[in-house]
Amino acid sequence: MPHHHPTPAAPAQPAAPAGGTETVTLNIEGMTCASCSNFVEKALSRTPGVQRATVNLASEKATIEYLPGQIDRAGLKAAVEQAGYGVHEPVAPASPNVLASDQELDQRKAEAYQKLKRRFQVAVGLAVVIMPLSMLMLWPRMMNLIPTPVLNYVLLALTLPVLLYSGREFYVSAWNGFRHRTASMDTLIAVGTGAAFLYSLAATVIPHWFMQRGIMPEVYYDTTATIIALILLGKVLESRAKSKTSAAIKALMGLQAKTARVVRGGQEVDVPIEQVVPGDEVVVRPGEKVATDGVLLSGHSAVDESMLTGESLPVEKKQGDNVFGATLNKTGSFRFRVSKVGAETMLAQIVKLVEQAQGSRAPIQQLADKVSAVFVPVVVMIAIVTFVLWFDFAPEATRLPLALVNFVAVLIIACPCALGLATPTAIMVGTGKGAEHGVLIRNAEALEKAEKVTTVLLDKTGTITRGEPSVTDFVPVTGEATDRLLPLLAAVERQSEHPLAEAVVRYADAQGAAALSATAFQALEGRGASATVDGQAILLGNRRLLVEHQVPMTAAAEQAAAQLLDQAKTVLYAAMGGQVVALIGVADTVRDTSVAAIRHLQQKGIEVVMMTGDNPQTAAKVAEQVGIKRYFAEVLPADKAGKVKELQAEGRVVAMVGDGINDAPALAQADIGLAMGGGTDVAMEAAGITLMRSDLQGVVTAIDLSRQTMRTIKQNLFFAFIYNTLGIPIAAGLLFPLTGWLLSPMLAAGAMALSSVSVLTNSLRLRAYKRTA
Repeated sequence: MPHHHPTPAAPAQPAAPAGGTETVTLNIEGMTCASCSNFVEKALSRTPGVQRATVNLASEKATIEYLPGQIDRAGLKAAVEQAGYGVHEPVAPASPNVLASDQELDQRKAEAYQKLKRRFQVAVGLAVVIMPLSMLMLWPRMMNLIPTPVLNYVLLALTLPVLLYSGREFYVSAWNGFRHRTASMDTLIAVGTGAAFLYSLAATVIPHWFMQRGIMPEVYYDTTATIIALILLGKVLESRAKSKTSAAIKALMGLQAKTARVVRGGQEVDVPIEQVVPGDEVVVRPGEKVATDGVLLSGHSAVDESMLTGESLPVEKKQGDNVFGATLNKTGSFRFRVSKVGAETMLAQIVKLVEQAQGSRAPIQQLADKVSAVFVPVVVMIAIVTFVLWFDFAPEATRLPLALVNFVAVLIIACPCALGLATPTAIMVGTGKGAEHGVLIRNAEALEKAEKVTTVLLDKTGTITRGEPSVTDFVPVTGEATDRLLPLLAAVERQSEHPLAEAVVRYADAQGAAALSATAFQALEGRGASATVDGQAILLGNRRLLVEHQVPMTAAAEQAAAQLLDQAKTVLYAAMGGQVVALIGVADTVRDTSVAAIRHLQQKGIEVVMMTGDNPQTAAKVAEQVGIKRYFAEVLPADKAGKVKELQAEGRVVAMVGDGINDAPALAQADIGLAMGGGTDVAMEAAGITLMRSDLQGVVTAIDLSRQTMRTIKQNLFFAFIYNTLGIPIAAGLLFPLTGWLLSPMLAAGAMALSSVSVLTNSLRLRAYKRTA
């Protein structure tokens, strides 16, 4: 893909008075590197009427705050186009009720990636043939069979497709850069490979001209093909990482219900979600998804809102309560009146938060891009000066060939082949090693940011804790033995689908309780259940259930209940024969590895902060249990990203760890998001790093691995540049006056290959990484 780095047309303007600004998001086309996004950002920022512009290379979006009195959307689009880029206008969804992702944009990205991959495959396929053919001089017998002129023409025919198809974009980009007086890495690739190819072409077509001047007509087609193939490898890896950035939004869109059971004319009819309007009455049965946002009219149920709230316990819903689209109805049946559809729903607001957080993140300027801004023009100047000096001072008979050879040698030894490999190879080994340890790292940006983390923000539910209710206490209050009571109560709960009932059954099974059968089972919505087991009528549920059945609470039961409630646990009351016989404490328990992982992070000098929707009492107990000193309690789903911003405002580099949809905006807002693999797909797609095991030890591994990988990348960049720094003066002929020695382009290509080998070998050292115990 071509790089356009033209000069901004609009000069800097004095800032207009603030107030009355509007914000718009534009889809930018044609950006291929950090320099591109940086340039678009500068071009927009300097446009009159623009207060602030942020361009995100990963999502290919520009978020612009502007004064509508001074400029409109068309003007902003014109500013982008004048800078040499395009603006893609998304197609509006067929219905405002439907959350629509930009499928056209996704399709174009996918097509561009496939095209890039094909170019890479052609380059590699031909380079694999060209390389051994270029080495035939090492086998004199083979050289006798194939005349050199014939071999050179075969190599020319094989190299042309690499140059004209695989490498075409580099030359187009270099030409555009030349027109706008800018240079990028593409400029160096184009000039280096172009010079090597043109020199080889001359040596192939007019070898006698070189021979008459006492020079062997050597060809460097292998250099041209290999450089293009290796640079394209880096581009393919980068493009693959970028193509996944919109997946979080698509996953969110997919949660929306496709149909709703609406009451029309007294009849229940299934209609597409597009046809649901505010005021409609919608029926929801057990196990069904709630179609959209509304207020419950009749019936009651437990609704699993974990995809929105991240909290594991279902929420009891009764008349007058709000229900939200994409949540899952667990037990009862109910009707609700639609209050919001489409873009107004809670799900749509979360989509918007994720988009804003992704769009507001400025792209990191990669070290290679920064250096290339100075390095490329300097190398080209050195090559030109080398040519001029040799042409002026070499003996007349050999001045042109010598000037050409040294000019090409400088460009080839400077060609950033190792630079193209420095990051991708370390990323490949680092991410592969991460995957072995259950840590999926999305891209280099995620690694770079994870290395700099100073604060880790942990969502409590499903992250520090297991994310599902577990029985923590079984308290008999009448002297009855646990091994007699537990099988009776478990028999009742085996008939129920409620998550708290499942927790009791799991606990009973773990204790080896006998499996009994229950009869006359009745689910009492919002209260619990009743059944007969072994001739005993049993009630099991909340305090309301006891009140309804006029079961008195004894002093012992009151005291036990108060203790459990003080520990922020949910209490289930069991009654038999008109009296309370046992209390069951249920809570979301801390994972086995959480305490050790948090201590490891703190030992690395990283502050660990907890965030939860729970009350301060529960939050304080969990924080104390795991050794966390700072926490945020009663945080609403929509406020989670705000807490990340608060920490960032304190100058911290924040890593957010979460598992629910409600965590997605915070994961996207954080400097680096880490999603627990046991959580939702949306959380994983919004995060830069996914922990495949629901284990906080993965956070320690991710930060350790990122630090080691980034250290390796920096070493690789050093190797990549040290050969250039030392090799360029030698290639220019600096040693010739002292030693009479010149660096031929073939040796320059060898030195360049050696830098690549150094980079690859250094990257492979990462394979020795071992996970912190």
